[in-house]
Amino acid sequence: MTEDLSPAERYAAARKRAVEQATALASFREMYDFGLDPFQIEACQALEAGKGVLVAAPTGSGKTIVGEFAVHLALQQGKKCFYTTPIKALSNQKYQDLAKRYGADKVGLLTGDNSVNSDAPVVVMTTEVLRNMLYAGSQALINLGYVVMDEVHYLSDRFRGAVWEEVIIHLQESVTLVSLSATVSNAEEFGDWLDTVRGDTEVIVSEHRPVPLFQHVLAGRRMYDLFEEGEGSKKAVNPDLTRMARMEASRPSYQDRKRGRNMREADRERERRQRSRIWTPGRPEVIERLDSEGLLPAITFIFSRAACEAAVQQCLYAGLRLNDEDARARVREIVEERTASIPDEDLHVLGYYEWLEGLERGIAAHHAGMLPTFKEVVEELFVRGLVKAVFATETLALGINMPARSVVLEKLVKWNGEQHADITPGEYTQLTGRAGRRGIDVEGHAVVLWQRGFSPEHLAGLAGTRTYPLRSSFKPSYNMAVNLVEQFGRHRSRELLETSFAQFQADKSVVGISRQVQKNEEGLEGYKASMTCHLGDFEEYARLRRDLKDRETELAKQGAAQRRAQAAAALEKLKPGDIIHVPTGKFAGLALVLDPGLPAGRSNGHRGFEHHDGPRPLVLTAERQVKRLASIDFPVPVEALERMRIPKSFNARSPQSRRDLASALRTKAGHIVPDRHRKGRAPAADDREIARLRSELRAHPCHGCDEREDHARWAERYHRLRRDTVQLERRIEGRTNTIARTFDRIVKLLTEMDYLRGDEVTEHGKRLARLYGELDLLASECLRDRVWEDLDPAELAACVSALVFEARVGDDALAPKVPSGKAKAALGEMVRIWGRLDALEEDFRINQAEGVGQREPDLGFAWAVYQWASGKGLDEVLREAEMPAGDFVRWCKQVIDVLGQIAAAAPTGDSTVPRNARKAVDAVLRGVVAYSSVG
Repeated sequence: MTEDLSPAERYAAARKRAVEQATALASFREMYDFGLDPFQIEACQALEAGKGVLVAAPTGSGKTIVGEFAVHLALQQGKKCFYTTPIKALSNQKYQDLAKRYGADKVGLLTGDNSVNSDAPVVVMTTEVLRNMLYAGSQALINLGYVVMDEVHYLSDRFRGAVWEEVIIHLQESVTLVSLSATVSNAEEFGDWLDTVRGDTEVIVSEHRPVPLFQHVLAGRRMYDLFEEGEGSKKAVNPDLTRMARMEASRPSYQDRKRGRNMREADRERERRQRSRIWTPGRPEVIERLDSEGLLPAITFIFSRAACEAAVQQCLYAGLRLNDEDARARVREIVEERTASIPDEDLHVLGYYEWLEGLERGIAAHHAGMLPTFKEVVEELFVRGLVKAVFATETLALGINMPARSVVLEKLVKWNGEQHADITPGEYTQLTGRAGRRGIDVEGHAVVLWQRGFSPEHLAGLAGTRTYPLRSSFKPSYNMAVNLVEQFGRHRSRELLETSFAQFQADKSVVGISRQVQKNEEGLEGYKASMTCHLGDFEEYARLRRDLKDRETELAKQGAAQRRAQAAAALEKLKPGDIIHVPTGKFAGLALVLDPGLPAGRSNGHRGFEHHDGPRPLVLTAERQVKRLASIDFPVPVEALERMRIPKSFNARSPQSRRDLASALRTKAGHIVPDRHRKGRAPAADDREIARLRSELRAHPCHGCDEREDHARWAERYHRLRRDTVQLERRIEGRTNTIARTFDRIVKLLTEMDYLRGDEVTEHGKRLARLYGELDLLASECLRDRVWEDLDPAELAACVSALVFEARVGDDALAPKVPSGKAKAALGEMVRIWGRLDALEEDFRINQAEGVGQREPDLGFAWAVYQWASGKGLDEVLREAEMPAGDFVRWCKQVIDVLGQIAAAAPTGDSTVPRNARKAVDAVLRGVVAYSSVG
């Protein structure tokens, strides 16, 4: 080929090769035994040219190569590089990779509970650690040249996303930022913002998957391709799937079958044969099918921890074995080596032997409730090919390097914390992105199981959509406010917050809203002309009609409020042992009051007892269910029909105990028929204002118009459009400087509480600046009021747990168990302080619904961590806590993290808190918590 070139062209090519060989990228490429993709080369060249980069590419495409090139540049230039990740597990994994490549002496790790070689030129850390360093003005930031932000799309996370923006905004201008993101649909918008706040930033977007992904649906014994093979980019849904979905939708009901008894036998037989092909295969059946098709290793995503464990058990009971004897021996060897530090008595509690049996057969679960060490072993064995089927929750999709040949989704619906909702195209892309191992597999496979009501078109929409927009979740916090004011003063802090991505997106959205307002105003003119009446002012007549309707609605609401108040007053009179009749709702019928559930100030203040919407009685129904009812269950006042004694031995968690008491309840009051509540006369019948408005309407000239109702329809349209336009104008006003306005309200509250005085941060404010977390202000107030003085280490750990713990499911049936004595008093005082802060936030219009402010402390982990810090065994603690080991370890590590902050922030002198906080850390950091390297 070179012979065909002229001497001048050969000389130019040689010059070009020589220039390329002299670059840092050339020496970097030699470190890999595979060629780089065009998007990787483009990003690396931009970095070497001194630009920041945003790389948005699919999962598994190798975008971390760009991050590793930043590490290479930093070492070559004698600068530091911080590599940040969203989760500790990913930090640990990245640390291992970089230490292997560059040597353990050049790479460090900082994850809150792990610190290894933190002065190294390359340090892997969680994003929160870097944020804390920036606010503290850490010496480690000197000579920092590069920061890699892996999984930067995390800034959409509503709980932690703000941290990413804080880091991006506050990093020194001299630091080059490398942002690595999953494929997002608004990468250019995010790049524009990075360009604004960080300077010259190159946006590199790659939609190309290095390993092509094929989509399938498994129904019965057959695996169908989702898309029909054809020409062009527009893929058609497999007609077989469409036909099956249509046939299932038309499956006759019992009545239809009765009516169709005269159907010809041949037709019935044909229909039976067709339908017999459609069913949802069981989990062992799915794995066997994938194995026979050569599609293992596979990850099956199930959106439930319990279902992941159940899936492993189902495969074991079915006799599934995916490993031969050599692989079994290798698994046992690795597992025993990795778990050698775990005491034998703990292994039994942790379900070690059942877990090992699954691993030896090549089957495992992976979810946040597992012990971190167990999860790490599963990850290692899966990567080595010794575990071939993993049943996982969606947390596995968040960056952990566990690619598979196939990904299976049991359902396209998941619980989002509030309700069962369809997974989004972004979530589907993230989950199926695990399929196809680069350099191993020629193709990846995504398999969705057929379910009742399955829609092939819906799945095709998920698989074919690339809309995964990055939305800022940035909100100022109390800690952020004092740190900003201390570093920059109030005015400069306000300006900095206005450079956030949240404000950038809000400002851009205003342009579209303004255009809509203009269109609406043109429409209003047309509506006004159409409602003109020759007899008089129809706008005035329409206003009278609206006023009449509004007054009737208002009176109806007042009547409803009055009935609710009467019902609440009746509920407040209830006592334990009262037998009532629940008038409506899911639990309507006979019930025994176990606890009246009175509002705040009338009970002990524990979580589950403090209700702002009136009493919430805890009852035992005649059907043996223990439930806490709400005001919605009592639309009318309720009275005690009878009373009965509740045995002291009654245990609401015991089925036998509930059965016995419910039986006694039915015997005692099953024959009583409750009185029916009679409705009174409607308030509107005697209202003078309604009478006046009706009189004016009848007297108005337009009332006699033949086209009155036609005009009224145009008037109603005019009114609705006018109302919508006013709302849009308010949105424009509300979106301008929203972040800065929230910051102003926070600053006012902190000034009121003497954390700030103008641009000065007080001693209390400096303490708050060292407390990071959702309940930062509550923790600071507890230190200020000396709530935790003279508590022993275990009691202090119990109190601190209320600052971090959040129950996964709102189980308010029973108040959580808490330690007695001083710890109980301190927890009660914490709840009272929170109540005071909550009222103050309301006064200053700081809204928790917008993600700003202090949530109520949760006492649900206090007893478990108290027992553990007091030296109790793992078996006893987990049994009483009814909590998986992984959750227990994670919450313990969060308690340890906050205890460390409190030890550093607490006042010195006569305070016992710093010393006891350090002792509490040692008391909690033992056994299963200490030997779990990932939190």
